[in-house]
Amino acid sequence: MHIVRPKHFSLDSFRRNERTKISHLLRSPSTTIKQVQQIHALLVVRCLPPPSLFLCNSVLFAYVRSSTPSQAFAFFASQMHHTKPTTVTVQFLLKACSRSKSLFQTCQMHTLTLKLGFSFYTFLQNAIIHCYGLCGQLIDARKVFDELTQRDVVSFNSMIHGYAAVGDMNSASDLFGQVPEPNIVSWTALVTGFSNIGDVCEARRIFDRMPDRDLVSWNAMISGYVQNKRPVEALNLYHQMQIENFKPNTITITSVLSACAGVGALDIGKWIHVYLNKSQFLVDPFLGSSLIDMYSKCGAVDLALQVFENLQEKNTCTWNAMINGLAMSGDIRETLGLFSKMQLDRSVWPDEVTFVGVLLACSHGGFVEEGKRHFYSTMKEYGVIQLVEHYACIVDLLGRSGHLMEAEEVIRSMPIEPDVVVWRALLAGCKLHKNVDLAEKVVSEMEAKSGGDYVLLSNLYASVGRWDDVENMRKTMIHKGIMKVPGCSSIVVNNTIHEFISGDKSHPRYNEILDKLEELGRKACSDGYSAVVSSVLYDIDEEEKEQSLGHHSEKLAIGLGLISTAPGSPLTIMKNLRVCYDCHSMTKFISRICSREIVVRDRIRFHRFKDGHCSCNDYW
Repeated sequence: MHIVRPKHFSLDSFRRNERTKISHLLRSPSTTIKQVQQIHALLVVRCLPPPSLFLCNSVLFAYVRSSTPSQAFAFFASQMHHTKPTTVTVQFLLKACSRSKSLFQTCQMHTLTLKLGFSFYTFLQNAIIHCYGLCGQLIDARKVFDELTQRDVVSFNSMIHGYAAVGDMNSASDLFGQVPEPNIVSWTALVTGFSNIGDVCEARRIFDRMPDRDLVSWNAMISGYVQNKRPVEALNLYHQMQIENFKPNTITITSVLSACAGVGALDIGKWIHVYLNKSQFLVDPFLGSSLIDMYSKCGAVDLALQVFENLQEKNTCTWNAMINGLAMSGDIRETLGLFSKMQLDRSVWPDEVTFVGVLLACSHGGFVEEGKRHFYSTMKEYGVIQLVEHYACIVDLLGRSGHLMEAEEVIRSMPIEPDVVVWRALLAGCKLHKNVDLAEKVVSEMEAKSGGDYVLLSNLYASVGRWDDVENMRKTMIHKGIMKVPGCSSIVVNNTIHEFISGDKSHPRYNEILDKLEELGRKACSDGYSAVVSSVLYDIDEEEKEQSLGHHSEKLAIGLGLISTAPGSPLTIMKNLRVCYDCHSMTKFISRICSREIVVRDRIRFHRFKDGHCSCNDYW
């Protein structure tokens, strides 16, 4: 039988110096899984003496650290008749269980510990509790916990972490109250758990009560804010973390970059990039993807491209971040060109996320035939399964271009259940092309529960003058308790984030902002601007409609930017909803009158206004 031996490894050296050379190789961080498997094969061959317990444990340890930890069990099964397992052996196997999250293997190890008489070792029982928790088996985990003759803080933390992982924060909190001396891990588990169920206020309350904090607890709270779409609070907490002299790690930086992307805090994002370079952080594909995403979502796609080009190593995630960033920025031909380069680069392979960006670019550019080709042909060539996100993109593409019946047919023929996003894409097309009948059918079939769906239909009714239907829609929303999501826009001025809600007059410079907007309105009207009042929901007179449009959140944010920054400097606005037709029209006039580049990122894409034109070419 031919055995392929590891490089720099021989049978003679194995026999002469088993304990030192082989165990050193197995425990080295640079050891590959292939080398571990080769040593595994050598140990199985009968021509070798039975390996020592120390060497068996070394192989197990190597497997646990590898990308295939479950192979540790195959090795254990092949060698267990040679040696008697110790607590160290079981500990390594339980670590393999936690990494593979295998309930079957966890149950096997639980049974083995009982057979070996190891049930009195608290550290092993703690590991079993942790493994059951990772597998979502909280009843089994609690049974082991309750049967412990001696519990330590790790026992409690393992159980609390298990409850927090499944969102049972009542049980987690009750158990936390029973911990004799909770440590940082105990507190952090609660912070993470409450953040995961969306109760970020309770998570912050616990965070503030912590007697001590470490970097992990700071990261838990910052990422909790980010995942609950509270980027402003995340950035404020990061600033507090710096004041308290905690040095960020890669996890911190990734969360903060995501927060910067959420509010368009480009200057803060740039500062973090400089910090990474000065602190000699390794900008790997993971961190590089975060930088690309941040720059793209802050409207600085040129800087995102610089990061992408300078990366020493690229993977599918970095390509996806750049492709989707270009697509959202409206750089359609650049998006499709980069996708073509990705296809030529044999080191990466397009996946589901890649095609979301490609189809999004086709939709934003109105490239119907190319979009259909990628959807029906290219995805199949790469073996990519079409997800609901891909259907939403193709329906949006067909709906925008006026192929409403074809878009509806795509939905009807979907092999998976269409969600509200898919129906919403068709509804937006109905509004754009004023197809009231189909829009009514869509709202009925999708069982709309979001205020935005009803508002789209209401706007459609208003655009064709059906005010009775607008009023009926308003009554339906009130009856069902559905509230319209208010428009909210933000702008960063001097590293301070200012948020505006449509109609809100609470900003301290509101009167100055209003004066500036009225001045620009007069100039725009003299240049040919006419308010687009068709989207105002109620049958009020034209003057009231124009006044209502003047208080939209993006206009208020633009007004603050104009009175707070140097003439000619660019402005970047973030909005939670799509830009309305009037704001889009008015911003084009403002960009020309003030000689400013104004970037507005709405819920779908970027709009770059310059010299009276928009990068979307009025196609959005």
